Amino acid sequence: MNAAPQSMDDRVLLYTSPGCPDCAAVRHYLMAHHIAFDERDVHLPGIADEAKSRYGVRVAPITVIRGEAIWGTFAAQKPKLDVLFANN
Repeated sequence: MNAAPQSMDDRVLLYTSPGCPDCAAVRHYLMAHHIAFDERDVHLPGIADEAKSRYGVRVAPITVIRGEAIWGTFAAQKPKLDVLFANN
């Protein structure tokens, strides 16, 4: 987990899976842009079900920003991340 976010609305939630290169790429992107995030491993009991019930997706990486989930490969997520974090 990175440094605490300024507010709960600023917190990014990243659902990951061990050994997932796209998950590692999203994690690296967030860290390189100094974006605070919490990380949840979808292999832990109940975490994949939590992601599915909240965001309709069970496959990592899932990046949740201000309550909105984006998912898919890092290549698919990066353009959206660039827009959302243009000031970082």
